[in-house]
Amino acid sequence: MKRAIFILFSLVLGAAAAKAQISIEEYREQVMSRSLELMDSRLESDKLLSVSEKERTGFLPSLSADGSFTTDFRRSGDADLWGFRVEPRIEQTIYAGGRVRAAYRQSLVNYEAALQREEQMALDVRFSADDAYWMLSAMQLYKAATVEYVSLIRSLYDVVQERYREGYVAKGDLLQVEARLSDAEYSLIVSQNNYEVALHRFNNLRREVDTLGVVLTSSIVDSLAQPLRASVDYIAERRPDVQEARRSILSAEYGVKVAQSAYNPSVSAGVSGSWQTYSPNAAGKTYLDGGLVVGVKVPIFHWRERRHAVASSRRDVERKEVQLEQLYVQISREEADGWSALVSSFSQMQSSLKNVDIASENLSISNFSYQEGQATVLDVLQAQLSWIQIYTNAITARYNYAVAWSAYRRITAEE
Repeated sequence: MKRAIFILFSLVLGAAAAKAQISIEEYREQVMSRSLELMDSRLESDKLLSVSEKERTGFLPSLSADGSFTTDFRRSGDADLWGFRVEPRIEQTIYAGGRVRAAYRQSLVNYEAALQREEQMALDVRFSADDAYWMLSAMQLYKAATVEYVSLIRSLYDVVQERYREGYVAKGDLLQVEARLSDAEYSLIVSQNNYEVALHRFNNLRREVDTLGVVLTSSIVDSLAQPLRASVDYIAERRPDVQEARRSILSAEYGVKVAQSAYNPSVSAGVSGSWQTYSPNAAGKTYLDGGLVVGVKVPIFHWRERRHAVASSRRDVERKEVQLEQLYVQISREEADGWSALVSSFSQMQSSLKNVDIASENLSISNFSYQEGQATVLDVLQAQLSWIQIYTNAITARYNYAVAWSAYRRITAEE
């Protein structure tokens, strides 16, 4: 009965032909296009892009203007009570101790790191979508298996009830079957609720409410080829979080330069002009004036403030380097755990399929023997219970393998 799961899955598809159909690829696309987490990551990237553009303006000259208007409460001779002054100014930073260049490059690196965080978030969201899809597929099969189990017991109950009426079996046998039928119907209610919960999560991830449910065109019963094992170095070159950590180190190194630049000499130059009234404003006349300004700032003594600021920034670099090493250790552990889960679940899946064949054959023999009077009701009930347990184990094993397969692809950053 290795094909039993496939038969039940076909029944699930046939019973829901009127519902919307969706494949695993389509579901991933829906979840990722509507994910609020991904939207937040994209907005963060856009924000840091704007920050880098802002820092770039430090290379460019600036234009500003000051203005004032005054009026006096007392008249001074024949002078007017009012006066004004307008002073436009163009200023260019010639040398800022390296702060402008370091800050701009740091902002660019931060933007690149944000893009890597966005890619890592996409991997996590895609895995969540896979997990929700495989869970719903498993719950559909669980429900279908429970329906089949209830049908088997109900058929046995009808036979035993007929034989009880004819006086061939004792009432104890009838009560045993009736109790087992009641327990199976209770399990059906539980499996139905589990399916509804899985469906709610499925629809919630894609931010959609579908009262009719869905038909999954992909399933945990589909063949998923076991991927090749990847080395830690190979994974590190592909993982967005590793690339983000490397850029964080570079950003911290630019942060050291920014801290140093605050205590370096700086030079700026500017041209300013003014249009204003005479003071006192005797005839309401105005005049134009202007000037060239060159500013130099040289820090001399700040009680070792520079040394402490730079040391603090260098500690940030060292912390980022340690975090990168921790990430390598984490990836090594994730890869080892993920591969073990993948291999183990694959072996369990193969073993469970063989057990389903055995349990199915045992159930057929028990039913036939009972029909011929060579087995008891208890033997049939035990065979049915064994069948449903092994059958659900097979579904669980396939679900575990599908999740382990998706998890290993997330660990290795495979598309």
